Amino acid sequence: MAKKTVATLQTASKRLSKAIKMVKSPTTGAYTFVEAIMTPEEVDTFLKKK
Repeated sequence: MAKKTVATLQTASKRLSKAIKMVKSPTTGAYTFVEAIMTPEEVDTFLKKK
């Protein structure tokens, strides 16, 4: 199960997005959040990989 949250961040030179993905731990079963700041083109590949 993945929760998709994307916020758009704008800096002086680049346009960036912050993606947050909810990942279930295989050992404990607890959910954790993984955050990354990247270009908008890379968001889909980040959310698809496990």
